[in-house]
Amino acid sequence: MVSAAILFLLTVGSVCGQAAAGKKLVYVTVLFRHGDRSPVKAYPTDPHQESDWPQGFGQLSQEGMRQHFELGQFLRNRYKGFLNESYDRHEISVRSTDYDRTLMSAEANLAGLYPPSGQQVFKSNLRWQPIPVHTVPQSEERLLSFPLADCPRYKQLMNDTEHTEEFLNVTTTYQDIIQLVRTKTGLNKTNVESVWSVYDTLFCESRHNMSAPNWVTPGVMEKLRVLKDFGFQVLFGVYKQQEKSRLQGGILLGEIVKNLSKMAVPDPTQRLKMMMLSAHDTTVAALQASLNVFNGRQPPYASCQIFELYRDDSGPVSVSMFYRNDSTVDPYPQQLPGCSVDCPLDDFVRITKLSISDDRDAECQLPSEGRGKEVIISLVVSGCLLLLLIILLLGVICWQKEPITNLGYHHVINQEVGEES
Repeated sequence: MVSAAILFLLTVGSVCGQAAAGKKLVYVTVLFRHGDRSPVKAYPTDPHQESDWPQGFGQLSQEGMRQHFELGQFLRNRYKGFLNESYDRHEISVRSTDYDRTLMSAEANLAGLYPPSGQQVFKSNLRWQPIPVHTVPQSEERLLSFPLADCPRYKQLMNDTEHTEEFLNVTTTYQDIIQLVRTKTGLNKTNVESVWSVYDTLFCESRHNMSAPNWVTPGVMEKLRVLKDFGFQVLFGVYKQQEKSRLQGGILLGEIVKNLSKMAVPDPTQRLKMMMLSAHDTTVAALQASLNVFNGRQPPYASCQIFELYRDDSGPVSVSMFYRNDSTVDPYPQQLPGCSVDCPLDDFVRITKLSISDDRDAECQLPSEGRGKEVIISLVVSGCLLLLLIILLLGVICWQKEPITNLGYHHVINQEVGEES
């Protein structure tokens, strides 16, 4: 009996082992937010201005460098045996937005991912090697920086969002904190968006042990945090989330899906294994909203969205998603609504297609109300002119058919009729 049980367990273990062996990782995309930074700006009455920060506003701190070095080490351990131990330029492609903090985060991350060894050591006491990070000027960035401001329809959706019941209820509920911020910060205009920026400044200062003004109590910070998270929801959801996604995060999702589909086709000459993207909290939130997996909270520093493409020996290809927003635990799996955790690629493509525009420029355009009125007025005027022309023509025809006593003119008219028939 015992022998039979042992045999059964061995058989099950063998089958499971074969199943696990049949599923092979073939491609990975990682998108992460930059690490800890200084504030992007200060409010007018802020006791801490740009001169108080070693590198000024919006710059990666040493803590941010450590966060990304640690994330790089995590990726090294996670993909051990998949990525080459030493850097291979054919295996990884890295792109960043054109900000110091995102470029430096990518570099710190790569330092943890690819510590040099053997021939790649170019200085004996330096555990680092240069690895290229690609970017485009911020004015040309259309893939990793959201929300993009080049879309009239999105602006209209944002205006409509601010008139929804949910938005108005939140604004009313937190009117006291919005008024407090207006009074204490010296800002002329305060709303959900500006309160968000004040929270960010205070949060950065608190992380770097800078003293806060007396009015900034724990209760105030908690209310500001709620408004800050709501600000992210407003940008990419709350009202017509899928349409917003098609105009914003769906751009990046479309690129990721295109690459996954391309890498799913076996190609012996294809050596790329990882696409690394270094960007911002709004980038991560926009992408997650387009996937309908956004948890409604600001992605923290060095948070990482992961897509893994697997191919089974029997043929099926699947996509698994993971989100790492806490360095103390393993990244948690995400389930695309309408699919399994290990989502077949065909289903993944079909479901995400709803959030990806085939012609974003066309979807972004909207005839303005004024333009619509101009078209209507033009049609009315044209109609009136056409009617006037018809009346004049009828008048001429009727005039020509009246009895004419002059024989000379009568003869000419008969000639013209004969020529036209």
